[in-house]
Amino acid sequence: MQQYNTVPEMLTEVCKKHPNNIAYKYKNGENFTDIKFEEVYNLVEKLSLSFLELGIKKGDRVGLVSENRFEWVISSFAINSIGAVDVPIFPILTSEQESYIFNDCEATAVIVSNKFQLSKIMKVKDKIKSLRQIIIFEDVDEKDINVKTFDELIKNGEQLLKNNSNTFLDKAAAVETNDLLTLIYTSGTTGDPKGVMLSHKNILSNVAGATDLNIIRADDTALSYLPFCHAFERTTGFYTLFSYGACCAIAESIDAVPRNIKEVSPTVMTTVPKLMETIKKKIFSQMEREGGMKLKIFNWAVGVGSKKVKNQSNRKSSFLNDKAYGMADKLVFSKIREKMGGRLDRFISGGAALPYEVAEFFTMIGLEVFQGYGLTETSPCISCNNSDNNELGTIGQVMLNQDVKIGSDGEILVKGPNVMMGYWNNEKATKEAINEEGWLHTGDIGEFTEKGNLRITDRKKNIFVNKGGKNIAPQPVESALNLSIYVNQIVLIGDNKEYNIALIHCNDEPLIELANKLDIDSKNLKELRNNPIIIKEIKRNLDLFQKHFAKYEQARKISLLENPLTIENGELTPKQSIKRHIVIDNYKETIEQLYS
Repeated sequence: MQQYNTVPEMLTEVCKKHPNNIAYKYKNGENFTDIKFEEVYNLVEKLSLSFLELGIKKGDRVGLVSENRFEWVISSFAINSIGAVDVPIFPILTSEQESYIFNDCEATAVIVSNKFQLSKIMKVKDKIKSLRQIIIFEDVDEKDINVKTFDELIKNGEQLLKNNSNTFLDKAAAVETNDLLTLIYTSGTTGDPKGVMLSHKNILSNVAGATDLNIIRADDTALSYLPFCHAFERTTGFYTLFSYGACCAIAESIDAVPRNIKEVSPTVMTTVPKLMETIKKKIFSQMEREGGMKLKIFNWAVGVGSKKVKNQSNRKSSFLNDKAYGMADKLVFSKIREKMGGRLDRFISGGAALPYEVAEFFTMIGLEVFQGYGLTETSPCISCNNSDNNELGTIGQVMLNQDVKIGSDGEILVKGPNVMMGYWNNEKATKEAINEEGWLHTGDIGEFTEKGNLRITDRKKNIFVNKGGKNIAPQPVESALNLSIYVNQIVLIGDNKEYNIALIHCNDEPLIELANKLDIDSKNLKELRNNPIIIKEIKRNLDLFQKHFAKYEQARKISLLENPLTIENGELTPKQSIKRHIVIDNYKETIEQLYS
C-alpha cells in the first residue's frame, strides 16, 4: 500500500485510482444512498473553494460539531485540503464546553449539523471573539448573514470552479506533511480539556501502521457508528478504510446499528467493547427465554466453541473437538452470523478494555476480534492484534514505525512519528507528557507477554475510559458536586462502565435537617443513609451542580457511605488525596450493587 504524506494527497490519489468504487453509504429516507469516490472528490473541491471565498485560509481552525454524517466527511476533507485545521468535537457537549474549546483554539468558523446544534453555538457565538462564520448542514430559516448552509456553499463552489479550475490543486499541493491537520480535545486532570495537535504525518503514519496489519481489505464494507470526532474512528474507520478504496456505510445512530447491520451486510466493524457486550447479552438472554432443547444445544455449542478457541490459542488441535465444532457452527454459530448481516467476519475493538470472555465468544462464533490500544496523543493506535498473532486478552504487537518500552515504574512509553506535536497553547502539559528524548508517557502500566504482545495491567492516571470509549476526568465533576451541602467526600467511578456512579460521605447535620424536612422520623444516621427517599432527594440536589457537564460525565447513581474515607484505612494520602483503587476495592460490594 502507498504511504501518503498529506490528507489531500491521499484524497486525490485514492479518488483517481477508484473513481467508480462506492466510498460511502448513508441513509437517505428509507434507503441507503451510494456515493462514489469521484463524487466525494468533486464535492470536496467545490466546498474548499467556498471556504476560501469565506476567508478561511491555511492554518485557520474550523470547529466541526456534528453526528456522523456524509457531510462531516466532505467538510473535514475540504478543511484539510486548503491547509486549515479541523477541530471536531462530540455533539453532546454543552454550549459552555463548546465556547471554551473554540475560544481556546480561536476558531474562525464552526460547522454544525442541525438546528439544535446551531442553537447551542448561537448562544455563545458572541463569547467566541475569533468566530466569523457558521455553516450548517441542513437548510434553516436563519437571518444571521454569517450563517451559511452546506448546499449553498456547494452550489457556490460549482460556480467558482468554472473560473478557478486549478485553485484546489494548488492549495492541496501547498499542504506539507508536518502541517497541523487536526486539534482533538481530550479531558485533562485539571478539568479543562487539552487540544491534542496532530499533523498530517502523525495521522498518516498511523494509517500506514494500520495498513501493515492487513486486517482491512479493499473489498470491505464497514458499518461505522463510532463518532468520527473520536481519534480511533478518525484514523481507523475513516482514513484507513478510505486509503484502501473500501466502502464506509454510515450508521444512522448507535440505536439503529441492529437494523443497519442487516440493511448493509458489512464485512468489518470498528467498535468499542460496549456494543459487543450488548450483542452477547442479548444472544444469551434470547436463548434463556427459548429454553428447552434450544438452550441445551446452545450451551453445548458454547462449550465446544470455548475449547476450540483455547486450542487455537495454544496452537493445538483436537480431531473430536474440530468435528464437534463443525456441528456447533452449523446448528448455532452460522445462524448468529446470519442475523448480523451474513458477511461480517471481523471486529476491530478499541477505546476501552475488551473483556476476555467477550472476545472469546465472538471468536468462537466465527468472527475475528482484533483489539487495539492507543491514545489520542498517539494518533491514536500504538498496538493491535492481527491474524498472525491474535492473543486474546492482549492488545497486540507494537505497530509499524513505533518504539515502545516499559519504564522503571511499569509505565508504557511510546516514541514514533505518530506521537502528537504537543498540546495546543500548553507547553507545560506537553513537557509533562513527552520527555526530552521524545518518549510519550501514556499513564498506563503494562507488560509484554511471551509472544511479544502488549498487555495493560493497570491505569496510572486518574482519567478513566467508559465503555463507550470516552475519556472522563473525575476531578472536575467531583469538585462541582463538592459544592453541595450534603457532600463531605466524593469519589466518581466509571472506568470501563456504562455510566458513572458516586460514592459519597454525607455531612451529618445537613442529613438530619433533610430528614426533618421530609418528615422522616429517624435519628439513626445509618438508616438515613440507606433511606431511598433521602438518596433520591440528595441526588436531585447533586444534579443541580452537575447539569453543565455532558451526560456521560455525570454521576447517574449514588451511594451514601456510612464512614468517611481515612488515612488509616489507606483510602487517603497524608495530603488527603483519595486513593481511588483502594476505595474501589474497599467498597466493591457497594459498587456492584449500584451497577446491578
